[in-house]
Amino acid sequence: MTTYATKGTCSREIQVELDGTKIKEVKVIGGCNGNLNGISSLLRGMDTDEAIARMKGTLCGSKSTSCPDQIAIALELAKQEQLA
Repeated sequence: MTTYATKGTCSREIQVELDGTKIKEVKVIGGCNGNLNGISSLLRGMDTDEAIARMKGTLCGSKSTSCPDQIAIALELAKQEQLA
């Protein structure tokens, strides 16, 4: 399991577990609970690269990031750790 401390969002932490190239679990601590639980559910079983491509660069209002963008960064980190 990879743990990522978020930057610039209401959420504080993202925990990611991969199964090869697929997302096994994403848990977001803090933030908009209903929305983030829904996103986590949609990501389960999705290809990691597809999820990153869909979410990376998403902004929240005037912020330079968002929870989906931070999830994409956490997924990139988990993917790198898995390859190491």
